[in-house]
Amino acid sequence: MTMLRPVRAGNAFEETVERLLQAIKLGVVPPGEKLPPERELAVQLGISRVTLREAIRALQDAGFLEVRRGRYGGAFVTYQAPAPGTGDLKRVIADMGTDDLADALTFRMAVECGAAQVLAVMELTQEQRDTLSRRLEELNRACPEDYRRLDTAFHLSIAELTGSPLLAAACADARMRVGDLLNAIPMLQVNIDHAAAQHAAIVTAILGGDPEAARRAVAEHLDGTAALLRGFLS
Repeated sequence: MTMLRPVRAGNAFEETVERLLQAIKLGVVPPGEKLPPERELAVQLGISRVTLREAIRALQDAGFLEVRRGRYGGAFVTYQAPAPGTGDLKRVIADMGTDDLADALTFRMAVECGAAQVLAVMELTQEQRDTLSRRLEELNRACPEDYRRLDTAFHLSIAELTGSPLLAAACADARMRVGDLLNAIPMLQVNIDHAAAQHAAIVTAILGGDPEAARRAVAEHLDGTAALLRGFLS
C-alpha cells in the first residue's frame, strides 16, 4: 500500500494514526479485513512496533479497528462509511466551506489528470496493463455497497502504477479531501453507467499511450462528479 509510506520521526504517532485512517477510510483495507502483520506494517511506516501498537490502540478506542488475539488474530477494520441520507451532502459542504471545497476539487483535478498523463506516456509492462484492466473490471462488477471502495481503488491505481510514491500519496490525499462528499452522494444507476463509460475511456487512453486523451477523459469524469454535486446542492 503506497500510502503506508514512512512517517516523520518528530510526529511518528500522529502521522501513523493519519496513515492508517487514510487506508481505512479510503477502503484500501475494507471492512472486516485485517491490517498487514505488525512486523511488516512497522517496517513500511518506518516506526517502532511500540508506536504502531499505540496507534492501533487509539484507533481501536475510536471504533475503527478491533484487535483479536491468537493464531488468526490481528487488527481488523470495523469502520463502515455511513450510508448517504437527506441533508448529508449539504452538511459535509457546510463543514468544509465553499472555498475549501473548490480547492479540493481543483487539487483532485490537477493530480488525477497528471497521474493519467504520466501513466499514458510510460512503457507499461504486461503486469501493469493487467492490473489497470483488472481494477476496471472489479469496479464494473461491484455491488452497491462495494462501489465507492472499488471506485477509489481504481482511481488510486492509476497513480500507484506510475511508480511515484509522491504522486500516489497526492492522489490519496486528494481523494480523502472529497471522500465524505462522494459518500454523501446517493447511488444512482444512471450515474454509475455514465461513470463506467468514462472509466473505460480513461483506461483505453492510458493503454493506448495517448496522454492528452487520458487527461481529457479524467477531466470529463471529474467534471461530471462536480456537476452531480452542484445538482444535489441546488
